[in-house]
Amino acid sequence: MQKNKTKTIILLAGAALLAGGGWWYFSKKKNGGEELPYTSTAAFMKETAEYVETTGGVEPLNRVEIQPASGGRIEEILVEEGDRVALGETLALMSSADRVAILDSARAMGDEQFKYWQETYKPIKIISPIEGTVILKNIVEGQTVGASTVLFAISDRLIVAVGVDESDIGRVKEGQRAEITLDAYPDNTVKGTVFQILDEGKNQSSVITYTVKIRPDKVPSFFKSQMTANIKIRVTEPKPSLFIPSRAVTLDAAGNTSVITALDKGKPVHKRVVTGLDDGELVQIRRGLEEGEAVFYKGRPYRPQTASGGNNPLMPQRGKMSNQQRRAMRGR
Repeated sequence: MQKNKTKTIILLAGAALLAGGGWWYFSKKKNGGEELPYTSTAAFMKETAEYVETTGGVEPLNRVEIQPASGGRIEEILVEEGDRVALGETLALMSSADRVAILDSARAMGDEQFKYWQETYKPIKIISPIEGTVILKNIVEGQTVGASTVLFAISDRLIVAVGVDESDIGRVKEGQRAEITLDAYPDNTVKGTVFQILDEGKNQSSVITYTVKIRPDKVPSFFKSQMTANIKIRVTEPKPSLFIPSRAVTLDAAGNTSVITALDKGKPVHKRVVTGLDDGELVQIRRGLEEGEAVFYKGRPYRPQTASGGNNPLMPQRGKMSNQQRRAMRGR
């Protein structure tokens, strides 16, 4: 399993409708008399939900290794890896050491004696102790095994286990919804639910992480144990927030964070704002603007992107960094 890393992200749901977009021109000349264009757009509302993003791997919820009660020889294997087996189902037939000795001697005495002892001295049945899927077959027919040999491994259900940084673990709760994407199948997203958070943390490179287990709503056929998984756990419910293009945020003459709300005789009129999360394309406005209020900025008009599933990720570049992110920055 790969080393776990976590970070908080914001996903935007729904389509952005930008009103009042157009081209304005700043009257001051520059570089040979070319006018500098301004674009106007309106502050708009979008639903946002916060996620904790991390990595982990696919693993069995319960993994049972099957070993023989004593040494012997594998006579017949009745299942293969990937087979679904029932509780009490016979997985293989094995001869004990005594049966092996008797059958080998009887074989030298002729077919009649060999068949007699085959029927008289029955092989040992290797039984499945749970209902599940065979994820490991560690033997071949004719192989001599000892009491410590792992013959099979069975998983009752595949889940996803991830490591969450201690700075984020307080936001993760049982019952929260999650999105699972495997490195091997990046175009297939599987929904799931957090069902267990382990109490004991692990120290990985001076970063404390806690194991969080996620149960997929439905385990796809392409899920395999030990596959690397990328997880987004939704830690807040969607709520409306005000956004403008990131390039519309600037500084006024006093160095305060502001936006341009008008052009007075070609000169920008600034208004102070308080910003939130910013992904480099859109920035959240916490205070200072109202929905529909116009802002001006230099450059092309903002065009909302159509992301997979209608989601547009916003990274918290201006938000609080996690302890792990700070350590990563110091280590560069």
